[in-house]
Amino acid sequence: MSLKMAIPNKGRLNERAVELLQKSGLEINGGQDRRLYASVENKDFEIMFLRAQDIPRFIHSGTVDLGITGLDQVMEADVKLDRLLNLEFGFCRLSVAVPESASYSKVEEMPEGLRVATSFPQLTKKFFKGQGKKVDIVQITGAAEVAPHIGVSDLIVDLVSSGSTLKTNRLREMEVIMDSQAVIVANVESNRRKNSEISGLVSSIQSVLLAEKKKYLMADIPVERLKDVETMFPGMAGPTVMSLAGRDDMVAIHVVIDKSQVYDAVNSLKSMGAKGILTLPIDRLVP
Repeated sequence: MSLKMAIPNKGRLNERAVELLQKSGLEINGGQDRRLYASVENKDFEIMFLRAQDIPRFIHSGTVDLGITGLDQVMEADVKLDRLLNLEFGFCRLSVAVPESASYSKVEEMPEGLRVATSFPQLTKKFFKGQGKKVDIVQITGAAEVAPHIGVSDLIVDLVSSGSTLKTNRLREMEVIMDSQAVIVANVESNRRKNSEISGLVSSIQSVLLAEKKKYLMADIPVERLKDVETMFPGMAGPTVMSLAGRDDMVAIHVVIDKSQVYDAVNSLKSMGAKGILTLPIDRLVP
C-alpha cells in the first residue's frame, strides 16, 4: 500500500530526517535539489519536502500519511494526530524572552497589555491566558529576536536552543512554555488503514536510533576469565561465545555494549589478558 511521508525541506531537521531514512535502508531518489517530491528505490513510498510548520496540517488533512517535524509545530497546529516516536534530535524549547533592560523577571510581574512577537500565536495565547495575563500578540514569520529593538513588540515567544542568539540580541529567557524535539506523527485514519507499513517504517527508524547508542565489541579472552566477562557484559542476552580453531585456552566473545562503556570495557578486557579487541559501529539494532 502506497505511503506518503513529509519531512522538513531545509535546515537541521531536514538533514537528520534524511539521514535516518537512509540509515533505515531507504534509498531516496532526488529530493536533494529543493524538489517537492522524491521517491524511494524499490518501494511504494513517496516523500514530500515541506515547511516544518506546514507538516502537521498536511498530515491532518490526509495529504500525507505521516511526517517528521518539531513537537512545537505539532502543538501549535492543535490538530488531532497520532504521535508515534520521539526522534531525539532537534532539541529546543519554546520560551518567553524579554529585553535585558526589562523591569520584570516573572510573568506575574508583567504589566497588562504588552505586545508579544511570535510565530507561535496559538501556544502563546494559550500560555498567557493560563497565566491570567492580557497581551497583544504580534504574529511574525521572521526572526523574533529583533522585534523588541525595532519597536514591534515588548517581548517575544520563540524557540531557544543554546540561548546564544538571545544574548546576542540583548534578551534574557524569562520562562519556558514547552520543551520540544523532532517527532514522527501520523494521520489517525492512515495509521489505522496502513498500520503495517507505518509501524514498519517507525520500527526501522527506531532500530537506527538504538544502534547509534551502541557498539559491537569483539575480543579473544582466556577461558578462565569467561565468567568475569559474562558478569561484566550481560549484553542483550549475554555475550556470544565461540571456540577458536586450534585453541582450548582462549575463546572469542561478541557483545553489544553502550557507547559510554567502550573506554572502560576495552581497558578491563586488556587487564584480563584479552587479545584482538575490536569495536564496530552498528547500522541497525532490532531488540
